[in-house]
Amino acid sequence: MYKVLLVDDEILLLDSLEIILSFNNMEIIGKANDGTAAIHILDSVQEGCDIALVDLNMKGMGGIELIKRMKASYPKIKILVLTTFYDDKNITEAIAGGADGYLLKDSGKDVILGAVNQIMGGITVLDPKVMTRLASLMNNRMSSRPEESADKIPGGFWADMTEREKEICSLMTAGLTNRQIAERLYISEGTVKNYISNIYDKTGIHDRVKLIVELKG
Repeated sequence: MYKVLLVDDEILLLDSLEIILSFNNMEIIGKANDGTAAIHILDSVQEGCDIALVDLNMKGMGGIELIKRMKASYPKIKILVLTTFYDDKNITEAIAGGADGYLLKDSGKDVILGAVNQIMGGITVLDPKVMTRLASLMNNRMSSRPEESADKIPGGFWADMTEREKEICSLMTAGLTNRQIAERLYISEGTVKNYISNIYDKTGIHDRVKLIVELKG
């Protein structure tokens, strides 16, 4: 049974989520209407928390700040953003801050329940609209800085990488799938997966979306 914290300033949504999750074998350890209240709950509960569903736009401490504080103080807690906003700033800041998933509030209960289970299984979950927006953002950054080479990207990831791994990183940041990368480089999709596995090991980031956000700063 997962222990869940709900954070949103919409009381009706909090109550609806509590009902949905409770009827699906999850325990609600608390409901908060802003980040400050959420931190207070986490500091006071003894049973711990597995995952928090967090809105971004709230009075007082908003979701972005809450995500950063939660990851700093409670790094084992998974975070699923559940919001109506999917602009570039919110997406990149939430993921870079440590969010494990990003869904829109109109996703529906089955999608939300599935996302909780996937995230608890170690899989990052992104709403299709968010993924499209993120890919577009990466493409725009790549096209606006065509002269930028991999060696200029911050983070110090590149010292141990081969030229092929750098090339695959560049294609990943451009939003290409494994199949598209394979077709572009005339190699098999399995070979691409092997290269990406090596990239994960060398960067220490074992999540495609978070790696892309980190590479593009």
